[in-house]
Amino acid sequence: MKILVTGAAGFIGFHLASRLACDGHRVVALDNLNDYYAVSLKQARVEQLHGVPFHRIDIADLASLEALFARERFTHVVNLAAQAGVRHSVEHPHEYGHSNLTGFLNLLDVCKRHAVEHLLYASSSSVYGRQKSLPFRESDPVDQPASIYAATKRANEMMAYSYADLHRLPSTGMRFFTVYGPWGRPDMAPCLFAASLLRGEPIDIFNHGRMARDFTYIDDVVECIVRLLPHPPTVDAERSAPHDIYNLGRGKPIALLDFVATLEARLGVTATKHFRQMQPGDMERTWADTRKLQSVIHYTPQVSLERGIDRFVDWLLDYRELLLESMAV
Repeated sequence: MKILVTGAAGFIGFHLASRLACDGHRVVALDNLNDYYAVSLKQARVEQLHGVPFHRIDIADLASLEALFARERFTHVVNLAAQAGVRHSVEHPHEYGHSNLTGFLNLLDVCKRHAVEHLLYASSSSVYGRQKSLPFRESDPVDQPASIYAATKRANEMMAYSYADLHRLPSTGMRFFTVYGPWGRPDMAPCLFAASLLRGEPIDIFNHGRMARDFTYIDDVVECIVRLLPHPPTVDAERSAPHDIYNLGRGKPIALLDFVATLEARLGVTATKHFRQMQPGDMERTWADTRKLQSVIHYTPQVSLERGIDRFVDWLLDYRELLLESMAV
């Protein structure tokens, strides 16, 4: 396989590109290095991708994307490039059309033209929106997104299905559930909480603490993606197009206050907590039903919350200045 990883300077993309290269695959990394959060953190990740060719390209730039595909002849593509952030999308909705819609359409089209064998792309647990039934199943209705970010991710799923149906482009959507671990995103709760604890600052707890997330450690997520790569969907009795969607989560929701308590215990610090109202676009609880994924890849996440927090804090203490610098931008 020759694999393109887009969004390779991002949290999941960096870890995936590293793992694939270590496994001996030919990997090419792509990212536009935008400034949604500190570019210094993204550049530091790229510097860790030893021996992996890196291209600074925006997937919304169709000409540059086409030239790269024509030259490299990828067999597999994992699209992790997107404008991230549920809360950011409430205040800055227009930013999400560029990468998440125009960019993804460009990627679908070049994958079609260059006969890519399997496109995997990042969706999100946020597509479940106002869904009340738990755990979230791939068959649940997802027509009530709670944010523009979620709406663009659902649009990606529909766009990919259309290309699979019209052009027989095999594609797999991955609905990620609150991924955490070393080199994490500074705008997400684990890093926000950790930075506040290190600085001795209070932390904001939304919905007065009545929240739970299906926190999933990064190595488990990467393992799932690696196992999905050689399994492109095919047309069969259950599928009229070579497209499928899977939940990628641990399948065990953790109360937000329990996550904070585990982080406090590991750092030896007790936080001052400010309890706030629910923020617009947020979901009170996420919980992945992962049985469909397990039936295909025969893997269940292995890393407990305690072990995951241990590894996250080990990294955090080694890269404390980098994290705090990225939080200050």
